[in-house]
Amino acid sequence: MGKPNLLQQQSTMGLYLRDPEQHAPPTEMDPVRAQVYRDLVFANLSSLLSGTFPVLLKILGDERWRSLVRIFLRDYRARTPKFGEIAQEFVGFLAAGPQALSDGPWPPFMVELAHYEWVEMALQQSDAEPLVAGDAALLLERPLQVSALAWPLAYAWPVQRVGPDHQPDALPDQPTLLLVRRAEDWSVRFSELSPLAWRLLQRIEEFPEVTGREQLQGLAVEAGQVGSSAFFEGGLRLLRQMHGDGVVGVV
Repeated sequence: MGKPNLLQQQSTMGLYLRDPEQHAPPTEMDPVRAQVYRDLVFANLSSLLSGTFPVLLKILGDERWRSLVRIFLRDYRARTPKFGEIAQEFVGFLAAGPQALSDGPWPPFMVELAHYEWVEMALQQSDAEPLVAGDAALLLERPLQVSALAWPLAYAWPVQRVGPDHQPDALPDQPTLLLVRRAEDWSVRFSELSPLAWRLLQRIEEFPEVTGREQLQGLAVEAGQVGSSAFFEGGLRLLRQMHGDGVVGVV
């Protein structure tokens, strides 16, 4: 056999770095040097991810965390060359539910907790511009929009309360509805939403041509509150509050 070409050497090295238990380093490479590269790649990846998922790391502990990162490195093929987007790829990897994780000792809320933790980093790094809120007096008369820096989210698990000392093993009866937004000082703030507030934000994104008044009337139909002035006034107060927080703006 001839001497391996550069592409073959790179392929062999890549397989070794991803899965050293099943693949040997290139034969022409010093094994000690190859192991240094292997350990550096794993340590850098683990460090990068642990900074984004600190709660998940504490829950899993070092051994299970290292095992999870090893499976990710071994089995997943990221589509981004950017280190800042690796955490998003990790969330996608968990959400895909690979076979390697199906029988492991993983908490049932792991996928949602990882997404919840990633959201904070994603909003902090977002290039989206803050919403130009417009005139609050026109909230009922004009179509509305939700800020690109405010994300209404729904989870099956109470992810905002999960931690080393609170690890639920049974799904609650009701979903967890949250609003995550980036404030003017670039801090990321989390707040719980009522089902009606969450649905109102969802409706604004679903029906961007509808005025604020029509949004509240449509919400009243869905809630079985047609003609209720108290319901309408409550909805208007909610719109004004979200407008003041920069979550909702007038088109």
